[in-house]
Amino acid sequence: MKPYLLIALTILFASCSSKTAIDLLIYNGTVYTVNDAYAVSEAVAIDKGKIVEVGTTEVLQKKYKAKKSINAEGHAVYPGFIDAHAHFLNYGLSLASVDLVGTRSWEEAVARVKEFAKNSEATWITGRGWDQNDWEVKSFPDNKLLNEAFPDRPVYLTRIDGHAAIANQKAFDLAGVTAADKIDGGVVETKNGKLTGILIDNAESLVGRAIPEPTIEEMTQSLDKAEANCFAQGLTQIHECGISYKDALLIDSLQKAEKIKMKFYTLLSDNPANMEWLFAKGKVKTERMSIRGFKVYADGALGSRGACLLQPYSDQPGWYGFLLSPRSHFDSVARVIYAHGMQMCTHAIGDSGNRTILTTYAKYLNGKNDLRWRIEHSQVINKDDVHYFADNSVIPSVQPTHATSDMYWAKDRLGPERIKYAYANKLLLHQNGWLALGTDFPVEDISPFKTFYAAVFRQDAEGFPAGGFEPENALSREEAIRGMTIWAAKAGFQEDEKGSLEKGKYADIVILDKDLMKVPEKEVLQTKVLTTIINGEVVYERK
Repeated sequence: MKPYLLIALTILFASCSSKTAIDLLIYNGTVYTVNDAYAVSEAVAIDKGKIVEVGTTEVLQKKYKAKKSINAEGHAVYPGFIDAHAHFLNYGLSLASVDLVGTRSWEEAVARVKEFAKNSEATWITGRGWDQNDWEVKSFPDNKLLNEAFPDRPVYLTRIDGHAAIANQKAFDLAGVTAADKIDGGVVETKNGKLTGILIDNAESLVGRAIPEPTIEEMTQSLDKAEANCFAQGLTQIHECGISYKDALLIDSLQKAEKIKMKFYTLLSDNPANMEWLFAKGKVKTERMSIRGFKVYADGALGSRGACLLQPYSDQPGWYGFLLSPRSHFDSVARVIYAHGMQMCTHAIGDSGNRTILTTYAKYLNGKNDLRWRIEHSQVINKDDVHYFADNSVIPSVQPTHATSDMYWAKDRLGPERIKYAYANKLLLHQNGWLALGTDFPVEDISPFKTFYAAVFRQDAEGFPAGGFEPENALSREEAIRGMTIWAAKAGFQEDEKGSLEKGKYADIVILDKDLMKVPEKEVLQTKVLTTIINGEVVYERK
């Protein structure tokens, strides 16, 4: 062998042997690190589930020898998306019920139920997603058509926001509900002394508790379907808002058995059993599950007029909505959660509901802190109450698509003055310099691209309204991405381990076919996920 060839081969072998072995290298991408500087790079080196280095393609290819490589071909690479407010288990279960989203009339909704019932052997027919605001007749329906179609089979259909439902007479009979029933924090609607079928907020439980619980097998199948759909949307973590500790333990067991790979930041529902369990156990932290807080409900929803307002609804004189519990309940819950150093996250929609919770928070937080108590939705805030967020480090956890779903009728509910302080995402962001973004799915679509579009452009898919709904409260593209990644991680005390592409963090990554920082407005909703990665493992690839 000629000397120069031997030297060249020696150098080549030495070069290869000096490379550091890693599990995965993503290269030739437009890598948005979402670090403090919002730096953009080209490649990510990953080993043992975590990021080893972020840098240029040239440098990382020379430095590392990867078992697997992904050529991003110039596509956008982001931290895996985190939905900071969703109902993953309920979403999964809803996939096996009647889908009433997008119905244009009550008659169409009933027709869908009839069609579904033909192929269902379930004792109870359940469904969700109807919204009277989408119908020509915008008042709540009654159950006459359901009674005629299903005289001997119970039917229970939840409104899209989960804060109202309609049941047929058979369901009422099985649940033992009569027109004389009353409940605090809810409405059993009657007309001429007879049940109409409508149940609002706490009244839903009167029938809901009679519906058979899903089996472990059914729940497992539901979680599997929900996970697959979420991975296809680039979601790598869900803030699961309001489940029982038993459901959390089921998810944890499936994660440990590697049957579920999705990560969860879990908020337990506000009830004594959940509190007793978590206070006794202490904060729970595994690689894919964190439990350290509670989901509390202040009031209902604006769409069903259950949101609690300081002044009457503009489209229903004399009606203020209502709180779901006495004020003393929120005070006692805040006191015990604070005493245990846990996180309190409260659903609050109306300005009265928000004031009740913000003033309660202020009593215990009493100034700047790092407990990261959250207001979920923060939907209608009185202008005199905005300061509570900054004063007490309260985190707004908002869902941008709520604004674009509600904008067609929200002003009717609130009037021209209150609407100025509704869905005020930019104003809320300014209070602490950050906020968390989510969807509230299945109330809204699971798509993070719809979240991004609504946050930045404040329009529906048809581009309505021109210029955007309350455009002064639109977020920048960078703010929206941060809200879906690093700020969502921060809302769960996890900013040091996920939410950005930095050395030492978990390799939760999504590769998109379009760059959300650059794509024209009209193309945002056409964005597709090419690859979703959790802990360095590819969990979804677009075919």
